Amino acid sequence: MADNTQPRGGTPTVAAEWDRVRTRLRAEFGDDAFNSWMKPLGLGQCYEAQVTLEAPSRFMRDWVSTHYAERIREFWRAERPTLRDVTILLRPPMPVRREPIVAPAANYTNGHHGNGNHGHGNGHAAAAPAEKPVASSPVASSIVRPSAAEENDFGAPLDGRYVFDTFIVGKSNELAHAAARRVAEADAVPFNPLFLYGGVGLGKTHLMHAIAWHIRQKHPSRKVIYLSAEKFMYQFVRAVRFKDTMAFKQQFRSVDVLMIDDVQFIAGKEQTQEEFFHTFNALCDQNRQIVISGDRSPTDLEGIEERMRSRLGWGLVADIHPTDYELRLSILQSKAERARAKGFPPKVLEFLAHRITSNIRELEGALNRLLAYSNLVGRPITLESAQEVLQDLLRANDRKVTIEEIQKRVAEHFNIRLSDMSSARRARAVARPRQVAMYLAKQLTSRSLPEIGRKFGGRDHTTVMHAVRKIDELREIDSSFAEDIDLLRRMLES
Repeated sequence: MADNTQPRGGTPTVAAEWDRVRTRLRAEFGDDAFNSWMKPLGLGQCYEAQVTLEAPSRFMRDWVSTHYAERIREFWRAERPTLRDVTILLRPPMPVRREPIVAPAANYTNGHHGNGNHGHGNGHAAAAPAEKPVASSPVASSIVRPSAAEENDFGAPLDGRYVFDTFIVGKSNELAHAAARRVAEADAVPFNPLFLYGGVGLGKTHLMHAIAWHIRQKHPSRKVIYLSAEKFMYQFVRAVRFKDTMAFKQQFRSVDVLMIDDVQFIAGKEQTQEEFFHTFNALCDQNRQIVISGDRSPTDLEGIEERMRSRLGWGLVADIHPTDYELRLSILQSKAERARAKGFPPKVLEFLAHRITSNIRELEGALNRLLAYSNLVGRPITLESAQEVLQDLLRANDRKVTIEEIQKRVAEHFNIRLSDMSSARRARAVARPRQVAMYLAKQLTSRSLPEIGRKFGGRDHTTVMHAVRKIDELREIDSSFAEDIDLLRRMLES
């Protein structure tokens, strides 16, 4: 009878057996399933007739035990005929010394929302990780042991720069900032969901990262997943492809806080929306916090089902408006101070705040370019050198008006929904404002007729030409209508 009293978990023989078993598992189940479920397993106690494997989470332990344990036993028995059983256990907790999160010398109000790959890849730079615990056995020492907050690989990494302390608050973003703070600091769910919306580079991603960082510091045991809508879709498609949808559902429905960035990227993706809808409902039923961001309000999201738009507007919807001059100047002053650029001329900061109004990301990029120019070339920064170095960026910001801004302003003026600008509706109450928006897009932007048509639901360039002619005719015969058009034009150009 085999002796089961002496563990042999650290011997080279067992490690070699486990390597060969893992090779066969990878060959049978494929790289994706192997990397998700088998690769994180580590060797535990190993006896002649029994082997224990350690999983980093209860969810992974249960899933592997249900779906893969039998094949692991069969492969291992082929390596060692005396083996009777392979048991999957939860890896014992290891003490972790956490380093404080320190934001580097940078001040941002928004991050690059990546493509989760954030995709929507998510181009977020990972924050400095907490110190990893060291495994006690020679075999298990090669396994990376993530902390509870970092345990899942479904989400995107968080950027250490994007915390509440580096977010500059002004009138345009004070509601969104206050709501994000409340969600991060509350012990109970204050409103569900929190929906943040606004244009590119205004601070949505920064606030979402800040919420996640704050919760992970205050409640390390809470499970927080942050990712882009594009990465959510990618994970769902992969789960369907590999017939692993149950794991996908359990992974996302077992979180304490789910954060989805740029939800507009699942527009038109019916299956992904269906799964997101059920995930949303499941988390709400469990009183779990949901935070979502988009480029427009829930009611104006195109290609999103009505029931989903209704759910997104359940909680608190907070708009982040374009920045005003004072806020832009405050952001530049704060960033220059953090970059230790004490000699940066105040007149140049004021110049940048006046001229670069598109978004904060471009504003900070302009400042970084000037700092690099001064350091690399060795010349002082002056108003003249700033104009020379940033001439391309300044030219781009001279073209302020976009088709999206025109559509939004015209929709508000005529009291119609923004989605009507690209809808198939032909009622005069909708068609006439749509023609006005096409007319103004032709007058105020450098876009071609086909480009304008595509922005209005994929319409042909001849439709845009007809709209321009029709509005010109109406202006000639209706002075009140002409005044309306002139008013809209002045509002857009101001």
